[in-house]
Amino acid sequence: MLPRRLQFRTWSRRDLLFALAPALLLTIAAFVVAFHFVQPAPPKNIVMASGQKEGRYGYYAKQYKQFLARNGVTLEIHPSSGALQNMSLLMDQDSGVDVAFVQGGTGFGANAPDLVSLGSLYYEPLWVFYRGASVKDLDGLRGKKIAIGAEESGTRTLALQLLAMNGAVMPPTELLPLNGKEAEAQLTKGKIDAVLMVAPADSNLVGRLTAAPGIHLLSFERAEAYMRLFPYLTKLILPRGVFDLAKDVPPRDIVLVAPTANLIARDSMHPALAYLLMRAATEIHAGAGVFDREGEFPAPRDTGFPLSDTARRYYKSGPPILQRYLPFWAANLVDRMWVVLVPILAIAIPLVRMVPPLYRWRVRSRIYRWYARLKEIELQLDDNVDAAKLEGFLKRLEDIERSVNRIPTPLAYFDNLYGFRAHIDLVRQRIAKRLARRRDDQDTLPGITARLSDGRSAS
Repeated sequence: MLPRRLQFRTWSRRDLLFALAPALLLTIAAFVVAFHFVQPAPPKNIVMASGQKEGRYGYYAKQYKQFLARNGVTLEIHPSSGALQNMSLLMDQDSGVDVAFVQGGTGFGANAPDLVSLGSLYYEPLWVFYRGASVKDLDGLRGKKIAIGAEESGTRTLALQLLAMNGAVMPPTELLPLNGKEAEAQLTKGKIDAVLMVAPADSNLVGRLTAAPGIHLLSFERAEAYMRLFPYLTKLILPRGVFDLAKDVPPRDIVLVAPTANLIARDSMHPALAYLLMRAATEIHAGAGVFDREGEFPAPRDTGFPLSDTARRYYKSGPPILQRYLPFWAANLVDRMWVVLVPILAIAIPLVRMVPPLYRWRVRSRIYRWYARLKEIELQLDDNVDAAKLEGFLKRLEDIERSVNRIPTPLAYFDNLYGFRAHIDLVRQRIAKRLARRRDDQDTLPGITARLSDGRSAS
């Protein structure tokens, strides 16, 4: 038989387990149900189609890689020939590419329902350099030799659209697949008449051609018309002297039209990664430039692709509050667990509040059940019982008191134990009084009988 102290500990643990078991079981059940709605963790690596390694897309891709690495995500850069190949890679489900830089105006939006935009990143102006007499718009290039970029470049796609609207794609116009330094060399040597290129304002190539003797930069007189016809284009003003104030390059304000470089992703991308990419875009592209104002980009501009729901929330409210103050992995973990924690807390808190009353009832019930036996004895006292039964009641009370004293009771509930013992004493006192009267009656009865007998004898 266990020592009394060990018995007390065993019963206390049983009582606590009895009180906690329903709360634990229901909480576990809620966790299992809620876990089915938990979004899977984001992948640890993504693939970005970047364009040519030495190009602007390749330069920015490296910055995205560094930002994501600081947040525990590996960015694999997939070089390509340009925006068109980037689109092809995104549309190919087997390419493994998740996100890519895509120039506005590629025209793939309607044919790529599984792709969404995370926003525009910066302007990519269309520069038109030419030789010879002054040209006021693209219609003045009819019949010329024009370099319009490589076969799979975004420059070529945009150039063909705009030249076609101006009737400058049919013979005798010659459209040549030249770009970069090769197009620059051909133009400066006089072998071609014009070059169309999409490049940032700080491009060395743009700087050289702007300052080259005999080379002119086209100012679009009908820029407003292009903006109405092609919503992805924006009218920009290149200020006079912005490249070289001392030499006054360019010598006048130049009107340009520009698509934007955009971040396009698969619509299946995990929202946490989409938020992380847009945070990277904000850090990398929010600065001011020749055309960009501070904080102008990234922005939810028209890209030809629907803006993702995640991007819409980001541009409206900024990054999720958890990602502002916690590391990416911690913010993502907490965000994923909300769907589990909320129902669990909603169930667990009321259940935990039920534990103390249930434990209290469990402890007191072992004492309260003896009240039924005590009440039974008390009710029998109302009957006309003899002394033998009264003595039996006293013995039963002693047995009850002995049993109750062996009940393991925590100190906090000793008042119930002593209260019950006090009630036993009350019943015992009633029995003792009843028994005393019975005994007095029995002692008095023989005397009365003797006196009656003596009286009869005398008579």
